[in-house]
Amino acid sequence: MDQIAQGAEAVLWLDKQRILKERVTKGYRYPELDQKIRKFRTRREAKILQRLEEIDFPAPRLQEFSDQRMSLTLDFISGPKLKDVLKQSNAKILAKAMGENIAKLHNHNIIHGDLTTSNMILDKEKINFIDFGLSQFSEKIEDKAVDLFLLDRALASAHGEIYPEVFETALEMYKKYNQDAGKVLEQLQKVKARGRNKNK
Repeated sequence: MDQIAQGAEAVLWLDKQRILKERVTKGYRYPELDQKIRKFRTRREAKILQRLEEIDFPAPRLQEFSDQRMSLTLDFISGPKLKDVLKQSNAKILAKAMGENIAKLHNHNIIHGDLTTSNMILDKEKINFIDFGLSQFSEKIEDKAVDLFLLDRALASAHGEIYPEVFETALEMYKKYNQDAGKVLEQLQKVKARGRNKNK
């Protein structure tokens, strides 16, 4: 079993065609609180992954989870991160798929929480979303708008040469496929305004 990544929340191990995700202990938290938080987040991520499978969303399938070991076992999705392959020549096609998928998530009241092109994998021309560790269920327009705002900032940071075109293309598809797009995009402008005011 090989360690392939370590983030603030978890360590990822690759075992053949399976990913083992283990939530790590946070030494700065009281042990009881730490266990409670990790257990809650492990259970929530498992529920979200199960829901994604029910709606046939392109994401890793959950094989099993344990809220004792604070771990999830997932299917391994091969392919490059979108961050490494999103370029001028294919940006519009991939941005359309991105926007349509995000619309589907939000239609089912699933907030990803960390929408970056590092959390999208291109597998046989299909975008798979990964890392739902910060995800949540929410019907709030504000939460959906913040999700899009995080994508906007991520694209501006990592793909400046094709921003804002790629984000605008994603929003076009979001508008086409999301049932609350008007309200969400109106709120997105308010979220952006708050962000600008903080930077002054």
